[in-house]
Amino acid sequence: METSRRSVIKFGMAGAAGLVGSTLLPQTASAAAPAALAAAPVIAAPPRVMSSRTGTDPSPSDYDGWGYNLRWSTGYDGQRKADLGDGTYLNPVIAGQLTDPDIVKDGSDYYLTMSTFDELPGLLVWHSRDLVNWRKVGSALTERIGNVLAPSIVKVGDRFYIYAAVLGATGLGTYVVYTDDIDGAWSAPVKIEGGNALDPGHGVGEDGKRYLFFGGGRRMQLTDDGLTSAGPMETVYAGWQYPRTAYPPVWIDEGFALEGPKIHRRGDYFYMIVGQGGTYGPPTSHMVVVARSKSINGPWENDPNSPLIRTSRRNDPWWSRGHGTVVEGPDKKPWIMYHAYENGYRTLGRQAILEPLEWTEDGWLRATVKDLTKPIAMPQGGSNVNPDGQPMSDDFSKNNIGTQWRFADAASGESNRASFADNALTLQAKGTSYATSSPLTIVPGDRAYEATIQISLAGATEAGIMLFVDQALFAGIGYNGQRVTTYAKGSGPGNGLAVSTGTIWLKVMNLHHDLVMYSSTDGQNWTKTNSNLEISGYHHNVARDRPPTEGLRLGLYAYGSGNAVFRDFQYRVIENSSLPPAPPALKVDVSADARSIGGKVHLTMAAKNNDSVPVDVVLTSAFGEKTFKAVAPGKTASVTFNSRAARIDGGEATAVVTNMSDGSTRTITKTASYGAFPTA
Repeated sequence: METSRRSVIKFGMAGAAGLVGSTLLPQTASAAAPAALAAAPVIAAPPRVMSSRTGTDPSPSDYDGWGYNLRWSTGYDGQRKADLGDGTYLNPVIAGQLTDPDIVKDGSDYYLTMSTFDELPGLLVWHSRDLVNWRKVGSALTERIGNVLAPSIVKVGDRFYIYAAVLGATGLGTYVVYTDDIDGAWSAPVKIEGGNALDPGHGVGEDGKRYLFFGGGRRMQLTDDGLTSAGPMETVYAGWQYPRTAYPPVWIDEGFALEGPKIHRRGDYFYMIVGQGGTYGPPTSHMVVVARSKSINGPWENDPNSPLIRTSRRNDPWWSRGHGTVVEGPDKKPWIMYHAYENGYRTLGRQAILEPLEWTEDGWLRATVKDLTKPIAMPQGGSNVNPDGQPMSDDFSKNNIGTQWRFADAASGESNRASFADNALTLQAKGTSYATSSPLTIVPGDRAYEATIQISLAGATEAGIMLFVDQALFAGIGYNGQRVTTYAKGSGPGNGLAVSTGTIWLKVMNLHHDLVMYSSTDGQNWTKTNSNLEISGYHHNVARDRPPTEGLRLGLYAYGSGNAVFRDFQYRVIENSSLPPAPPALKVDVSADARSIGGKVHLTMAAKNNDSVPVDVVLTSAFGEKTFKAVAPGKTASVTFNSRAARIDGGEATAVVTNMSDGSTRTITKTASYGAFPTA
């Protein structure tokens, strides 16, 4: 059944205002600090009353009701790229799930790592020389130690270290890996006793001592080699107190959630950059807060203009902006990278956003970009290490697992299931269902795409292609040698279609959350399944009762007692602008005409609805305004205004026509002119 549509037509003497969202203003009263942190050495800052929104100020013309209709550069497979090739970039700098990014600067090189959850290889390492163009150069973890979360990458002396929180079978802990060659092998993971907390962030004090800061404002000293704890866990920072408990709600957050501490040193100050407000939850949940101290030991003074970064309203282009890390760019200026959800596309996971900052005269950081829908000038002085991006497609000709692939729900040695020959990947089947199969996955970063794979089976095996969040929330298509089967909402297989063939081709199309699935026996002629889905809810906000995961991954799976041979994996972007395409302009005729009645000039205004949908009409002139509701197709809304004058000058009325259809919005502008009356 077609959803009803409604239009709004507004006349005005000037152009209409654009899309307007509510502004969230904090109250002047500050919420009390949690009791457990009351003794922390913190210098309280005056509570902030925002006179303007923090963060983005998106352009209404870029928003069509489905999402922000932006245009990126493209690379392999049509994937979107941030670098526009003209000295500017458009976020995200790394599209797709890249949660909890952390960066270390080493001369002219930058290295990044992020949360890799249940995947192997884990703790991926990316390299850049301009902070915008990144390429994967390796991974620091090859064995399963649990769900790997919120890492911190640092260089001390000649050695690189990555510290990470790990949620394992025995609970939460902190591990470290290290290397003297960033392009070489990393050490085996070392558990740091006593580090039973989330989000480790490394810092070196004014005395050269090393510390790990954690979520909840806690800290623990390390030994000089950075591999062992050298003191107890202690609370040192209470965070920035904002009015989160007000009624009615002033700031809609997920929770206080003080997390992700990063230590940045500049001049006489240590700066602690933290996330607050909750990392998932409502679009306005997350934020970046800054505090500073002249000693690594505190006390910590909150920025009086907090927060530095925050999503202020639901129709901002990026949601839940937080968990930031500050780094000096190749231009010697401060930059911040943080993660955020794309408006309307939580299924893509939290993506990497880069913004320029500036230092104020009194030594605080300020965000300088107000509109993240617009290109931003690239950092000057850097170079592009990866001009074309990296492919998702794989013909399996390199006889190894490409850097785009990772095993999900992986055990140590998972890669031993894979072998290569004759441009094909043979994957040994695992488990008794898709949920136990540990699929080989990629992370899509595009809004609409299709993926195709050719499969041959050996033994009692089912294999296929799946879009999934975790082992309980997935949807896709498979083949068991007798039937093409489908999965939805983490259940299946369904009855499917009887097919008997030695080789099958399977295809999934994610059309802005409409999942359409196909099968073929020759790779040319396709049969659409009867089970096609809407999957906008396939993300962590829905799957929160399970260990942390993220957005929607795309995986090849094989379960049973045999194996599956995969050939010619093709990933193709369909479109990165919003769907559906913008509907045609509304068909409305407008007029304005003056005449004399009783010695006074009257202005008659009319709008005839020539479209096929009902509209609301607001007729406005210098002499009055009139509203009509649900003007039917073919009908005319008309009003006559009394100017109360014997003569009027000519003028022009502006008609702003807005149609709301199935959640999308279309806007046109029309004018109606009238002459001076009387003419003599």
